[in-house]
Amino acid sequence: MIHIGQLIKTELEQQERTPTWLAKKINCDRTNIYRIFERESIDTALLSRISTALNRNFFEELSQLQVSTCDKSATLP
Repeated sequence: MIHIGQLIKTELEQQERTPTWLAKKINCDRTNIYRIFERESIDTALLSRISTALNRNFFEELSQLQVSTCDKSATLP
């Protein structure tokens, strides 16, 4: 399974941004960002705001990863 919170945290670190920066960008409290990092799933409206703030299309990536996972499952006996 894909852990969206970890993907977001990794992207934030790669961009050398802070949780405080992201919180301001998506208009929420900094402590909520730390909670997002722990989530395995996320509301699509929130993911859209995060994607815009980080300029990264998490939806496309999740879709590609899901297709890849389904392809592997289909080949199992």
